[in-house]
Amino acid sequence: MGKIFLPLPYLASDDQDGPVPLLFDHILAIASCARQAFKNEGGLLTMTGDVLPCFDASLLVLPEDASCIVTVPHTLDIASNHGVVVASKSVLSDENFAISLVENLLQKPSLKELVDHQAILDDGRTLLDTGIIAVRGKAWVDLVRLAYSSQPMISELLESKKEMSLYEDLVAAWVPGKHKWLQTRPLGEELVSKLGKQSMFSYCAYDLLFLHFGTSNEVLDHLNETGSRLVGRRHLSSIPATTVSDIAASAIILSTQIASGVSIGEDSMVYDSCISCGVQIGSQCIVVGVHLPAADSLVAEDSSKFCLPDRHCLWEVPLIGYIEKVIVYCGLHDNPKNSFQKDGTFCGKPWNKVLGDLGLQDTDLWSSEGTQEKCLWNAKIFPILPYSGMLKMATWLMGLGNPEDESLESHWRRSSRISLEELHKLIDFSSMCLSSSKHQADIAAGIVTACLNFGLLGRNVSQLFEEVLQNEGGGRDMCREFLSLSPNLQAQNSQTLPKSRAYQVHVDLLRACNDEKKALELENEIWAAVAEETASAVRYGFKENLFESSSQSSKEGQWADSLNGHPDHSFCSRIVKVELPVRVDFVGGWSDTPPWSLERSGCVLNMAITLEGSLPIGTVIETTKTTGISITDDSGHHIHIEELSSIAPPFDNSDLFRLVKSALLVTNVISGKIPLCTGLRIRTWANVPRGSGLGTSSILAAAVVKGLLQITGEDESNENVARLVLVLEQLMGTGGGWQDQIGGLYPGIKCTSSFPGIPLRLQVISLLPSPQMIVELQQRLLVVFTGQVRLAHQVLHKVVARYLRRDNLLASSIKRLAELAKIGREALMNCDIDELGDVMMEAWRLHQELDPYCSNELVDRLFTFSDRYCRGYKLIGAGGGGFALLLARNAESAKELRRTLAEDSSFDVKVYDWDIFLQS
Repeated sequence: MGKIFLPLPYLASDDQDGPVPLLFDHILAIASCARQAFKNEGGLLTMTGDVLPCFDASLLVLPEDASCIVTVPHTLDIASNHGVVVASKSVLSDENFAISLVENLLQKPSLKELVDHQAILDDGRTLLDTGIIAVRGKAWVDLVRLAYSSQPMISELLESKKEMSLYEDLVAAWVPGKHKWLQTRPLGEELVSKLGKQSMFSYCAYDLLFLHFGTSNEVLDHLNETGSRLVGRRHLSSIPATTVSDIAASAIILSTQIASGVSIGEDSMVYDSCISCGVQIGSQCIVVGVHLPAADSLVAEDSSKFCLPDRHCLWEVPLIGYIEKVIVYCGLHDNPKNSFQKDGTFCGKPWNKVLGDLGLQDTDLWSSEGTQEKCLWNAKIFPILPYSGMLKMATWLMGLGNPEDESLESHWRRSSRISLEELHKLIDFSSMCLSSSKHQADIAAGIVTACLNFGLLGRNVSQLFEEVLQNEGGGRDMCREFLSLSPNLQAQNSQTLPKSRAYQVHVDLLRACNDEKKALELENEIWAAVAEETASAVRYGFKENLFESSSQSSKEGQWADSLNGHPDHSFCSRIVKVELPVRVDFVGGWSDTPPWSLERSGCVLNMAITLEGSLPIGTVIETTKTTGISITDDSGHHIHIEELSSIAPPFDNSDLFRLVKSALLVTNVISGKIPLCTGLRIRTWANVPRGSGLGTSSILAAAVVKGLLQITGEDESNENVARLVLVLEQLMGTGGGWQDQIGGLYPGIKCTSSFPGIPLRLQVISLLPSPQMIVELQQRLLVVFTGQVRLAHQVLHKVVARYLRRDNLLASSIKRLAELAKIGREALMNCDIDELGDVMMEAWRLHQELDPYCSNELVDRLFTFSDRYCRGYKLIGAGGGGFALLLARNAESAKELRRTLAEDSSFDVKVYDWDIFLQS
């Protein structure tokens, strides 16, 4: 069928909670990626129409002081059903896009119109309008001014009861070829006067995937496309067991409650509905907003089952001024605008056959007066009756009733009837939205109850809480009832459910109940639980040693006794020095971070490097004859700790020495490990800018832990140090994963995998690239400090919270980052540095999906400026600032980029000299 109001299709991740509406999630994704095209100067990005465009919006180039419409080249047969943009010769182009001035706009043009307007490109295609429009600079200012002065225009429209299309009329104001047409339209002269000074450009994206969802048939075609990974077939639904229902695996069930005894055929879609026992829905059907009662309640004297035949559409519509919703139906391939005299159909059959089978005349459906062409769009065929009567009449009109039952024909003639055209003018959208919201909230509440009573919280219940709150009448009360179940979650599943996950659910519930104060208080328990779970996974028994009283353990330990002035052994002078490189990560970050790495596999590809010819991070630890511990950093800050029992978590965020204090705890030095001396002097340094993203904090922690283990004669292996630093960061409250310390402890380029369990297992595979590849990488890769300070833990807390909520988009992004680490490893081993650049680019896009604020105006400008020279680029670490990696197309491009960055005064950046650190 042609245009009908249907739900938009759904995107999905790997499980059934994953789908989110495409033009909700997709608009956010495109808007986020396109932000850098506006250069943070303000503007407007709109997505309109019935298409789903898929393309890399981060590469969008927008002309200044103009509007811009995104287009895609397509064949002429497709163009005849869409808007077409007529553009001049390209002003700017490359292998991915072309920008040109828009000269005219055509709506569903014929071949003759395309030829007459010179809209056909050299390759025989034409430019399709995707509905994505961006407005910048002066054009944006003009639009804002128009908005501020638009009240009289709106009042004029309301009084005259005329319509103005924000899409067609507004866009036409920027296209001179449409001004003559626009001036005949309501308020057209005002639009031309106030907006017409600026131009519109076409941004033709050659790699754009263009999906049209304008008809019911197209919806099913796209959703049931073979091998499609975009489709989630179950979402927010209550579905009975397979032994008491017959629901095809390929059927798409969204926001729907289905009773036992229901049959749904292959490739059908049921949305926002309630299907009761005994109802049968055929294959390739679309059912929307329908609440079908049980078969035995349809009609008292006739308990026959309701059946929707194959390839049919059925939906309910609330109308203004009517109590009952109207039931509407048609064939999947019916075009409502096709003429009755030509190839028009109803329920898949030609009109003549329909009328003949039902004993009707065309005058029963269409008035003999007027010149309007007879078609399904204006046929007064749908009766307005009590619900059971409409269902019975639907069966008759679809050709499934008893042809000898004349009472149905008589009943139909006497009833009040409505056409699709009239129906679309009377739709009660407010009632439709409220009814849909309440229906979905009720389903969500049932799923939440099941999760809390029976489940292990493996789905995103936070998203379900949001659905429940859509019920404005009782959603908040439902959430308060859920709160009574929440405190017992972890106790009921103590062996399988992580505390951090249970606490996160409780926090989300408190927020759903509008109790922000308690939610903030309980958030501290989440991070404490993550730290405890990390410690447990790193070393068996470690948790007990770590959190026992420092004062008690110090009294029991021989070495601690000596530190407190009771030496049992003679003084032993020892000194150790540990120097380490920094690390740069190519891809895989976030998959190393607890609690992800405690529950799922991770993989990171990174590299140890020196900066400016030296190892920038280090520590010197020496024994002293004086009691206590002295700590000094490279900024001149100093502290002497005499009372060792004062070293205990939690540490204040402002404590400058919490890293060293935490290292003393995780190595058990102050618990009387080995009686070697009476005191310690510890000096640390990190000769890199603060907030660099180079893993400085973790690598410095690794240096201190390694030094303490050396001086006490304990296990200083890189694997042991890496795991202890993982716990140290949880103890400090900064969080963080294992990749930073791995990057600094192990030399060269390595691909590291982690495997969850107790203990957490790390597998470090050092790559052995050829000397030629190392030389090429060092010639092409620029390590650039952006001058922007970043704080990783702020980003980390947001990402960890999303993971604990089981955010499916986040999970799929991190999975892909881990996959890319393996792809990047193969690229390096094959000496394919260009492919490594592609991996970096995809990783950077994924990082922006994980955290939209991981970039900023300066970074966007830097990457836009560098794009012509680079094969790939990304920020190092979590993003937000710090260092960037710029992988040039070749050695000459790298030299040119370095020179231009140095000469451009608008960039306050520094390009560092670096080398791969190949010796441990």
